[in-house]
Amino acid sequence: MPDANGSQVAPAKPAPPLSWLVIALAIVTVAWATFYFAYYRKPVSTLDGFAKCVTKSGAKMYGAWWCPHCVDQKELFGYAFQYVNYVECSPKGQRTENDTCKQAGIKNFPTWQFSDGTRVEGMLHLQALADKTGCKLP
Repeated sequence: MPDANGSQVAPAKPAPPLSWLVIALAIVTVAWATFYFAYYRKPVSTLDGFAKCVTKSGAKMYGAWWCPHCVDQKELFGYAFQYVNYVECSPKGQRTENDTCKQAGIKNFPTWQFSDGTRVEGMLHLQALADKTGCKLP
């Protein structure tokens, strides 16, 4: 269509259809939900109840950050380890034993202390902990 000077003017582009807005909004919503559930949602472990029961029974684990068997013990519980009564016996970055563990007489890691006063040194399988504490595994 010519203008007043006789040159051609390009027709105006129509506004994007509403469907594009809906698609963009859906993409943003999915991205937000993925980020939220992947990074902010607290993971739930099937061992949460077991770990809470172990703590409620009076059991306590003494360990050290540098101890590979302590790491293995923690990995058996996974996310549920946060509910286990755990005493860190070595200051971060050091390979010394703190006073709390010295006074408790801890010599090896990990050491499990139970409500009846007994102790077991070394990593325990979950079934052994269940037997000792009376807690039921899922």
